[in-house]
Amino acid sequence: MTKTVTVYTCNSCYSIHPTWAGKCSKCGEWNSLSETDKADVKFVTPTSAGQMKKPISISQFKEVADKYIQTLIPEFDRLLGKGFVKGSVNLLGGEPGIGKSTLSLQVAKSFAMQGYNVLYVSGEESENQLYGRAKRLDAIYDSLFLLNETNLLTILHALKNLAPDILIMDSIQVVFHPSIQGVAGSVNQVRYCASELTNYLKAKDCIGVLIGHVTKEGYLAGPKVLEHMVDVIMYFEGDRDQKYRILRSFKNRYHSTRDIGFFEMTEKGLKDVPNPSSVFVDMNLGDNSGSAIAVICDGARPILLEVQALVVDTGYGMAKRTFLGVDPLRANLMVATLEKQLKLRLANKDIILNIIGGMKVKEPALDLAMVAAILSSYYEKPIPAKTVCFGEVGLTGEVRQVSNTVERIKEASKFEFSSIFLPEKRDIIEKVNGQLALNYVKNISEFSQFFVD
Repeated sequence: MTKTVTVYTCNSCYSIHPTWAGKCSKCGEWNSLSETDKADVKFVTPTSAGQMKKPISISQFKEVADKYIQTLIPEFDRLLGKGFVKGSVNLLGGEPGIGKSTLSLQVAKSFAMQGYNVLYVSGEESENQLYGRAKRLDAIYDSLFLLNETNLLTILHALKNLAPDILIMDSIQVVFHPSIQGVAGSVNQVRYCASELTNYLKAKDCIGVLIGHVTKEGYLAGPKVLEHMVDVIMYFEGDRDQKYRILRSFKNRYHSTRDIGFFEMTEKGLKDVPNPSSVFVDMNLGDNSGSAIAVICDGARPILLEVQALVVDTGYGMAKRTFLGVDPLRANLMVATLEKQLKLRLANKDIILNIIGGMKVKEPALDLAMVAAILSSYYEKPIPAKTVCFGEVGLTGEVRQVSNTVERIKEASKFEFSSIFLPEKRDIIEKVNGQLALNYVKNISEFSQFFVD
């Protein structure tokens, strides 16, 4: 039996409503409901569906190990754990021009080098453009196939004929099915096309990499259900004016999401950065005031960064605050805390904070380094070389503990730092490699004495 119905779908939370309304009753978004095309909804009974699956006891279940295929790109495999899982669907998002297509083509090259058949489907670039990029990346292999197509029926036909081991779809928002109403990228089209591709990939044990557009807010475009369909969600982040990129995982059904991958954009494509601390920190710093070395953790990965501050008398009626790479809210909190707790006159000072290398950090462990850089510039007293600091600073000036303390100390020790300022001792290792002096700080009043003396 069939029945024709019309429903309205929320573009934000994908909830279904029988009638249109100005506000979604589920998520509260305004003007987010769009009409879903009239469709035949089939009411299936167990007899018409054929043999149905029966539930089994979990105690009788026999585990089947996942089969992994490594990309041979160390930072990519680090993020995924052991590589791509066969039959998994992976969603890669990022801003335009950040390098999603370049990274995907390098992944395709890596698989082709291993003898796997790869189908790269692009709905945004012609075969000639893809060939030009592949030639630049030295990715010319017989087992790498290119297809410029947006019609889902043609794509599925190519998949069935070629039966590739890996599919790269660039991008999912431009694919459409001719029998589904709505333009490519609409809720209906994205939901249906992603569902069809996912069903095929899992049935054929084929790896899928779906590239997705992002909105101006930085979220993946399309219905939220797209994120629920896939097994892995990755975001490619970075500043297009900077050469460094970060690959971050927000969902992974096979591995932890606490790891990240670092890459450098070069003329030959993306290059692994196995040790980002050596990139962002200059070990030969001079005797300049206003520079502090911090050790932050992005996920579970410790990274050394250089924070620079400039505190000067303002030439205008109102002091300016310029913060690059640091969280503006936390930076303003640190300035206010210094004024209150240390009685510093900063209201008539222009304060500029910057993280070298284009990194953007919101972690509270950067607080103590921001305080150190501001005090160093204010008193015009350089921080001794090979000194690093980290810790969260409260509004009353206390320095609080942060996570992964031991990992941070080990990272600083690896680069032969001689001294480290950190929160008050609480059951952590006294020494790492026996060379790093640990200076415990209770509050910023105690910390400021280093700059006043």
